[in-house]
Amino acid sequence: MRIVDLSQPVHAGMQVYPGDPEVSTAPAATLERDGVNVLALHSGSHTGTHVDAPFHVLADGARLDELDLGLFHGPAVTADVLDRAPGSGIAWADLAPVADRLGPGVVLVLHTGWSAHFGTPAYLHHPWLTPDAAERVVATGVRALAVDTLNPDPTFSTGSTTGGLPVHRVVLGAGGVIVENLTNVAQLASLADPVLSFFPLPLAGADGAPVRAVGLGT
Repeated sequence: MRIVDLSQPVHAGMQVYPGDPEVSTAPAATLERDGVNVLALHSGSHTGTHVDAPFHVLADGARLDELDLGLFHGPAVTADVLDRAPGSGIAWADLAPVADRLGPGVVLVLHTGWSAHFGTPAYLHHPWLTPDAAERVVATGVRALAVDTLNPDPTFSTGSTTGGLPVHRVVLGAGGVIVENLTNVAQLASLADPVLSFFPLPLAGADGAPVRAVGLGT
């Protein structure tokens, strides 16, 4: 069994969604002074590799601790969309090679390769899934969408959600979850019979939380 780490390390000053809380860390206790090391951490709920719960965009959506844990673990189907141009849409036709493998319990992973730009301005100009494609994915029974980008919808440099986050609303509106900011997806795709696990911090009443996303397979 191989285990592949798919998570962006969390550290002070790391890139976050425009307008989200910046990440900061500081010693709260030290061995020399207190006999133990304790780190104080300040961040938003959508820091680094994280999962979105329905409550993120829906006032009556389920909160993180109300979701079935089965949503955070399942066989991974990786769609190779490495040829996408910056800011371009990913249509249902682009998912055709994996369409017959989609269904209930599956985690659909969009492999754009955009994690190579993490920490740079270029990361904001990522490919995104079209709303029609999202609706067709959900129609197969898929309830977990994972991306190696900042967002499955277009990202605006101001942090504005003027576009309405339609893919979020489709997936989360169906009671699903979205994982954002994956990395090392090529290694996940190289596994035989891969499984993706992305269990979040158990934050009560939360709209999302960081995860340690890992791929398992042979």
